[in-house]
Amino acid sequence: MQNTRTADTLVGLFVACGIGALFFMALQISNLSSFSKNATYTIIARFANSGSLKIKSPISVAGVHIGRVSNISIDKTSYEAIVEMQIDAQYNLPDDTSASIYTAGLLGEQYISLEPGGSEDFIQPNGVIDITQSAVVLEEIIGKFLFDKASGE
Repeated sequence: MQNTRTADTLVGLFVACGIGALFFMALQISNLSSFSKNATYTIIARFANSGSLKIKSPISVAGVHIGRVSNISIDKTSYEAIVEMQIDAQYNLPDDTSASIYTAGLLGEQYISLEPGGSEDFIQPNGVIDITQSAVVLEEIIGKFLFDKASGE
């Protein structure tokens, strides 16, 4: 009787560890975990259209992940999307950096790509990126294409 209890306990612990590992992997894949405690600083960009950009969307420079979107709100006077980004402190960006919203793949998630400029001055914490390009909305492109085809152009 002792051997079956020990075996049952070991199997239970093995299953519990497996479930814990799956939970950890799910958090990592879905970007819901906040296990990285790297020092960050905030920068802000304004977009005419943020598309389907979400909080925790990645931010990259030359394909390298350097931060995440921390907040998206709307300016009540200009009706622009205000996007706050948390950038890893190890990356200093020139103050003439531009920001564009792209889609990963044809229908993938959206992310912000930063293109550093040539300035020798850097964006300070809570600084603003002035040069932005809004998200391309697939429905608008299809609508323009169909409208142009219908008008004969």
